[in-house]
Amino acid sequence: MIDLSQPWALVFLLVAGLLAGAVNAVAGGGSLLVFPALLGVGFPPLAANVTNSVAQWPGYAGLVLGARRELPGQGRRIAVTAVAAALGSGVGCTLLLVLPSSVFDAVVPVLVILASLTMAVGPWLKRRIGDPAARGRDRTPALLVAVFLAAVYGGYFGGALGVVLISALSLFAHDELRRLNALKGVLSLVVATVTVVVFALGAPVDWLAVALLAPTTLVGGYVGALVARRMPETLLRWAVVLLGLAVGVALLVT
Repeated sequence: MIDLSQPWALVFLLVAGLLAGAVNAVAGGGSLLVFPALLGVGFPPLAANVTNSVAQWPGYAGLVLGARRELPGQGRRIAVTAVAAALGSGVGCTLLLVLPSSVFDAVVPVLVILASLTMAVGPWLKRRIGDPAARGRDRTPALLVAVFLAAVYGGYFGGALGVVLISALSLFAHDELRRLNALKGVLSLVVATVTVVVFALGAPVDWLAVALLAPTTLVGGYVGALVARRMPETLLRWAVVLLGLAVGVALLVT
């Protein structure tokens, strides 16, 4: 779907991937940058969504690798939530492929807006939730339901999935936020793995775009991690929020 006769489209996607990786490293929600970038170079919404979902996989793998020291001691929690995430992602992917594309075209503007608003209230939620380590045991049934629903969302659309997951984990799991953030990376990777398998078999993935975006998100994430201490997270967060809201409103009115 990328016109190789238009080099600007390739450059645009390369820059979008780098920025998305950096935003993921600092504030999260980088997929909300890639989705409108794909729309901007001519992708229809469904193809942009599935291509974006597949292209995010290497970034999630890198996140798990970088946070591996925070995972020991969470074996049981990882096992049960990973099953819930895999099942939920499978349901979301199935809904995306089975339902008419007109349903996705109607729903995706609302999902983009909701994902953007979720990013906007993320800091407020963290303040309201407080430190999960100060509370009691995991509320496992509620945790599994929340992870399953988040994964359904991730399999169907996936923008700001990490923000949705960390909110759910913070509400229902008892641990330090840095360890829950590592678990969020594992669950994001599980969701992404299911989407890669399902979409590779039955969705209009543009593999050239994936080949461009996947390595650039990795590089962007690495660079973003290096400069994260110097970059104002609030500024990045609100830039992504405003962009997401603008894209959602534009999709609503077109």
